[in-house]
This record gives sequence, C-alpha cells and structure tokens, in this order.
Amino acid sequence: MSSEIINTSVEEYKKLVESLHSENYEMMVDLTVVDWFRKKEPRFEVVVQFLSISKNQRKTIKVFVDDEGLSIPSITDIYPSANFYEREAFDMFGINFLEHPDLTRILMPDDWNGHPLRKNYGSGRIPVQFKNAPKVE
Repeated sequence: MSSEIINTSVEEYKKLVESLHSENYEMMVDLTVVDWFRKKEPRFEVVVQFLSISKNQRKTIKVFVDDEGLSIPSITDIYPSANFYEREAFDMFGINFLEHPDLTRILMPDDWNGHPLRKNYGSGRIPVQFKNAPKVE
C-alpha cells in the first residue's frame, strides 16, 4: 500500500479534501491534532488520514492552524465520519471547526474549563498511594 503526506494551508485545506474525495478516497480514517508547544509556530497541527480502498492508497494531510483564531473548515459535509473526530479535537485542544453541525464537547463535561490535551494544561495533583509503599507527605 502506498502512502503520501501532503502539507497544506488552512485556506487550501477544504479544496484539497474535496479533490481527494473526487479521486476516490472513500474513507476519512483519522483526524487528530499535534501540539508542538515550545517547538514550532504555529503550535497546533491538524493531521487527517484518508484511504482509497479501490486504489489501495493512503494520503495524510497536515495543516498548521494559526494560534490566533485556532480555526479550520469542517469536512463533515464531505466525510460525515469526521464529525466526532472534529468534536474531540475541539474538546481536547480547542480547535474550532468552522461550519461544523454540532461543535460541542464530546468527552469533557459542558462546563469544563480548558482543553486537557494541550501540553501547557496543568496535570492532576492527586497523590497516588500504592499498597505497602512508604507514605509520602
């Protein structure tokens, strides 16, 4: 199976996805976000993987999202399977998918503040005590 990685801009993203769909990439397999905190600017990169069963090929699109607006077009109108992936990216990283039909939290409670998978999000401070381990104060 051959695979290709395509880097694109937010402005060209949706057109590229539409062209992949017209080239018989039948499935959007995965959509996730990489937080390059303190390593790259802009810091957030949306990574989307597509599969063409008929061609036995995969393509990956990578898009850096501007830190100011954190917005990228939704592709749910082209690939309905992107719905929950985009909601998870919104919930965990705070990426806004423009024109998404229901961009609401999917994993965290509606009143939760912040986005837990951002690298600058504070980690929990609950001490864990294991059996037979000396107590730490």
